[in-house]
Amino acid sequence: MAAKGVVGMANKGPSYGMSRQVQDKIDSKYDPELEMILVEWINRQCGASVGKPEPGKMGFQAWLKDGCVLSELINSLFAGDKPVKKVQSSSMAFKQMEQISQFLAAAEKYGVTKTDMFQTVDLWEGKDLAAVQRTLSALGSLAVTKDEGTYNGDPNWFFKKAQENKRDFSDEQIKAGKNIIGLQMGSNKGASQEGMSYGRPRQIL
Repeated sequence: MAAKGVVGMANKGPSYGMSRQVQDKIDSKYDPELEMILVEWINRQCGASVGKPEPGKMGFQAWLKDGCVLSELINSLFAGDKPVKKVQSSSMAFKQMEQISQFLAAAEKYGVTKTDMFQTVDLWEGKDLAAVQRTLSALGSLAVTKDEGTYNGDPNWFFKKAQENKRDFSDEQIKAGKNIIGLQMGSNKGASQEGMSYGRPRQIL
């Protein structure tokens, strides 16, 4: 029962009772350099109409908070039908959160994993802006990896994801690969003594 209670609390996210220390730790993960790259990328991806934020975490949050810039960003990565049908700025909190949720659903459809996804409150309430950065970085990496012609920006800004290749191997190939590694390890045992005599001709030279 105790474990269940802990899980329940974890899902709620940070509450008003959270210590300043914990919040500082979360804040310390926010990367100002990554912020600059993300802002530059979003501007190249969406065009000048999305504007630019005030430098710093609060400016970054304010820029993305209504979900419109995020929705423009995800739509720009889809060549055909746009996943977010309606991008509309609103001063109403629930409308802004709805727009953010539409971005998150579209990002998941694009291929961002759940573990890389921020929660709406992370952005809207500024609870974890480092998580927002992580989601946007994952999105950039996917766009570079997919190479569908929709990515606008420097490909070196994001790491290419390597996971794509894993699916290409069958179980038999993986088993065969393990056997080869096993054989190599076995043959290395006998190689150590040969290795000792390896240096002698060099010394003579």
